[in-house]
Amino acid sequence: MTTVLQPPPPSHPVLRLRLAPHGNLPRAIDGAWWPRSYDLPAELPGLLAGLPRRWGRITSATVNGSAWSAVPGRLLVSQQVVRLRGTQVESAPHTIVLLSPGQGR
Repeated sequence: MTTVLQPPPPSHPVLRLRLAPHGNLPRAIDGAWWPRSYDLPAELPGLLAGLPRRWGRITSATVNGSAWSAVPGRLLVSQQVVRLRGTQVESAPHTIVLLSPGQGR
C-alpha cells in the first residue's frame, strides 16, 4: 500500500483576483474577483487586503444586493469602516464598485 501525503490547506485561502495592468487610460473593468461564497462580510475583507496599495484606503463599496446573502450598511475591515450599499442594477448584476477618497472608483 502506498500512502500519499497531502500538504495541509493554506491557513488563509488564496485570493482569486485578477487586475487589469496599470495604465493611464480609464477602464470600465479594472479586474475580476471570484469570491468563494455569497457572504459579503466574510469575503470583502480578503478582497480589500489583496488590492494594490496605490488604490488607497477603500471607504465605500456598492454591490448588487440580490447577489449577496446580506449587505450590511457598514463593515469594519482592518480597523476601518467601509460603507456598503446594495443596489438592484440589472445591467451589472455581478459588479462591485469600490471607492477610495482622492483616487475615485
